[in-house]
Amino acid sequence: MHTEQPQNIAPNALPEAITRYLEAHRGKDTAAALGAFHPDATVTDEGRVHQGAPAIETWLTRSAGEYTYTIELTGALKIDTTHYVATHHLEGNFPGGVVDLHYRFTLSEGLIEGLLIEP
Repeated sequence: MHTEQPQNIAPNALPEAITRYLEAHRGKDTAAALGAFHPDATVTDEGRVHQGAPAIETWLTRSAGEYTYTIELTGALKIDTTHYVATHHLEGNFPGGVVDLHYRFTLSEGLIEGLLIEP
């Protein structure tokens, strides 16, 4: 159970692993993005679970090339010391063309242990 109150934070106040992942993913640098995750981390995107470095690498590669889009970090929330939410606005050639997504991160030992991406 979380004892802290969630608080809005500046996007540049997100932990280093999250910032490293977001910057690398935006720059389509799969190796750098993957380096921000625990080897046995889990990513859930579009209802699909990708667990472990090989599966996450495949997901990163697919998501980087599937659509063309712009992405803007529009907000950040600290739930507690290991849980953060980064909100992004995307526009592109994917179905619907525009979406705001919440990237819900769980950290452990300075790396991303879990990432849930949802509207």
